[in-house]
Amino acid sequence: MQEVSLPRLVEPLRSGGLADSVFQVAEQTPEFVQFSRRSERQPDEWYPVTAAEFRDEVLAAAKGFIASGIRFGDRVALMSRTRYEWTLLTYALWAIGARVVPVYPTSSSEQVRWILDDTQAAAIVVEHEDHAMTVGAICGSVPRLAHMWQLDSGGVRRLVEAGQDVPDDAVTRRRAAVQPQHIAAIPYTSGTTGRPRGCLLTHANLAAECDTLIAGWRELTAEPGEEPSILTFLPVAHCYGIMVVVSCLRGGVRLGHQPDMTPAALLAALDSFRPTFLFAVPYIFEKIFQRARLAAAEAGKLAVFDKAADVAARYAEALERQAFGKGHGPGPALRMQHALYEHAVYARIRAVLGGRVRYAVSGGSTLRRRLGLFFAGAGITVYEGYGLTETSAAVTAQPVHRVRFGTVGKPMPGNTVHIALDGEVWVRGDVVFLGYLNNREATDQVLRDGWLATGDVGYLDADGYLVITGRKKDIIITSGGKSVAPLVLEEQLREDPMVSQCLVVGDNQPYVAALVTLDPQAVANWRKLMGKPQASPEAMTDDDDLRALIQRTVSRVNTGVSRAESIRAFRILPQEFSASNGLMTPSLKLRRSAIVSAFKREIDDLYARNR
Repeated sequence: MQEVSLPRLVEPLRSGGLADSVFQVAEQTPEFVQFSRRSERQPDEWYPVTAAEFRDEVLAAAKGFIASGIRFGDRVALMSRTRYEWTLLTYALWAIGARVVPVYPTSSSEQVRWILDDTQAAAIVVEHEDHAMTVGAICGSVPRLAHMWQLDSGGVRRLVEAGQDVPDDAVTRRRAAVQPQHIAAIPYTSGTTGRPRGCLLTHANLAAECDTLIAGWRELTAEPGEEPSILTFLPVAHCYGIMVVVSCLRGGVRLGHQPDMTPAALLAALDSFRPTFLFAVPYIFEKIFQRARLAAAEAGKLAVFDKAADVAARYAEALERQAFGKGHGPGPALRMQHALYEHAVYARIRAVLGGRVRYAVSGGSTLRRRLGLFFAGAGITVYEGYGLTETSAAVTAQPVHRVRFGTVGKPMPGNTVHIALDGEVWVRGDVVFLGYLNNREATDQVLRDGWLATGDVGYLDADGYLVITGRKKDIIITSGGKSVAPLVLEEQLREDPMVSQCLVVGDNQPYVAALVTLDPQAVANWRKLMGKPQASPEAMTDDDDLRALIQRTVSRVNTGVSRAESIRAFRILPQEFSASNGLMTPSLKLRRSAIVSAFKREIDDLYARNR
């Protein structure tokens, strides 16, 4: 199968912009609780913000922007983590026809300078003093930047005070002038290679994305009788995070914000907020699984947990076969085993997410099939999707109640997926962006007669489900001429609970090798069980027993591929790849070229030793 297309589920946005929904909901259902905000005094308590209250705050901030000289069509940068004020100011800017430029809060001065210069931003909102200093270091080289507001020092309050004398009608007139084809946001690609590019997303693009999700998948956001609620913690500088916010406001879903994505802070927020639905990335599901397994090991119940995980996966796989007419579902013995672990294991997994989540979405990168099966068997079905910044987030998704784990689903209604002759995935639909800001050459490389060439490689199975096998530019060509997709090998290696990350290498080399990082908690627990003293990360990489453990995993993975594709050598690295050390993007994707450059000596040594 080379192409799949699904008709639209919703009509395209015919008039107006994204801010209109805020005013419409406030007029129709003013007491609807649109947000829950965390109490500053009691972090585990949340207080409501109604639709009418939010509308009034948006209006007041919008008037402040007008008073400060922000004009229709101006570009304003927002450099902040995921917090209520980001959503408030984004909608205030959209209400006056301005264009939002999201900036990752971890960006360097040079990255910020590039984005502000590329967009010719008129103003920037920053979160705290460190961000203000980052901007201050480069403001002399971006002369159009006229204003900066700092959230943690009363920035919103000062905006509101500045706009007190601006009439409401000044906002109303500007909002009425916004049209669907106007630019709403210019998020920048994560930049796994080269300089980030600004993607021109219109109000119509984001509305098509979010309205389709609401119409087709809303029933999953809460159990019958419950009010849907979502805690968003995904970076709002990423299109995925923007999509979550806009979907909640257009779909009538209560929204909370969590700025800190560290496991301890996130789990505490999930416990107090108790969402009914979850948008996340594979990293989150992997960490939840790993922490649960470690807790079981520390309690001396690792064998029980591993058995429960296996039962969950087999149970979900039987249900999957049944959904596609290829089986009768779990048999009596499997159902009995599954029920045995419900209270001891599965209920505790659900409790980690607040206890009410039954369905979730994973995006941003590939979720391993085995992990998806485990969560489904534990009572949380994870719907995987696929998309890019250039497609306003998801362009494919798992159909409701017909999840095929290990795939990224079918085209969302209104979109078409086509597999080119070289295996590249091409897409078309209302969600596809206008192009890259100030970069016609790059735009022409990816937009071809209405199609977006994604740069990803994959295939459509017999039922039209898309499977992503890697990035076109990441395909390894060994010196023997063999093409190897590294993503498949990397995913299989990461199924080992000890393995945190891995990068497969081998371009122009005689064979494939891998760089492996380990989960620190898993290693510490293993050393404890083995009666070994704790050691530094550097010392642990030379542990013969640990290396033998990873070698067994590598050997297992190699049994599923040809000799030419097998991993002949590996190196355990002392530290994990992260955004802070520049080896991952802010959206938690590996920066392959940066990793290869940073560990050139180790890679060279892998091949020198085996020649």
